[in-house]
Amino acid sequence: MSQTTDTADTGIGSRTLHAHAKINLALHVTGRRPDGYHLIESLAVFTRFGDRVEIALADSDDFTVSGRYAPAVPLDVSNLVLKARDALRHAAGPDDTPPVSIKLEKNLPVASGVGGGSSDAAAVLRGLAQVWGLNMGDAKLAPIGLSLGADVPMCLAAKPLVARGIGDELSVVPDFSALGLVLVNPGTPVSTADVFAALSRRDNEPLPPMPRSIDFHSLRNWLEITRNDLQTAAMAMQPAIGRAISWLDKAGSGFSRMSGSGATCFGLFETGNVAKRAAAEIRARQPDWFVAATRSIASEGADAQT
Repeated sequence: MSQTTDTADTGIGSRTLHAHAKINLALHVTGRRPDGYHLIESLAVFTRFGDRVEIALADSDDFTVSGRYAPAVPLDVSNLVLKARDALRHAAGPDDTPPVSIKLEKNLPVASGVGGGSSDAAAVLRGLAQVWGLNMGDAKLAPIGLSLGADVPMCLAAKPLVARGIGDELSVVPDFSALGLVLVNPGTPVSTADVFAALSRRDNEPLPPMPRSIDFHSLRNWLEITRNDLQTAAMAMQPAIGRAISWLDKAGSGFSRMSGSGATCFGLFETGNVAKRAAAEIRARQPDWFVAATRSIASEGADAQT
């Protein structure tokens, strides 16, 4: 999927938005609050590959899903897309929030550790604010997003960032160039709650200081001294995660790891073209797996080409 902008005006009262996959390059679990929420420190980037959301004014509210992973998407109010619509409507009031049609193209696996549902919700919040003509930028949308889930404000930002707290304390990382990435999911959904519940330790060390300048080599070296504290527990539940990482290594990944709570894994490649060749190699060997070559979104002012 080629993506150059987050939002496209597709006519009066309509918008098309990209919902980018969130990749946790490193994820340290540093504590747990009395209310049960885990404290984290995570370096996250967002990829140009992801889901797609179309929003348009309509005679009545409507929600449809298409795409490879549509069968796994609930169509009732348990879906974060509809929760986002209803939360924004509640915040803005019924007079300014007429009925809308929302179409979701689901290209990312469900329950796969890349924030797909949260990114869909973030795209819906931003798109509805535009379609409804609300004077609400990301700063006003973020608290509404946080009420839906800790990942939603992160997905609203959709830039290289470090997330702390429960994922709601965000620091954008400057001068972060685009990365060549291959995403691999062996087709095994993983419950985030189950992975956190299986952790043997929740008071781990925070992230080390970031390198002064970030390029492929300095980032890879930094990642070598970081962790995903959820990976061991997730691999115990789904051994196929280990096989996905092994295939990324065999295809020449400079660094491979599981993202989030799994089961999607990423491989870091020096250029986008090298990533495409690696993805083709893995796809040929594992045709039933989700495999995507993509690039991450660079921070503002950084090199967007790899």
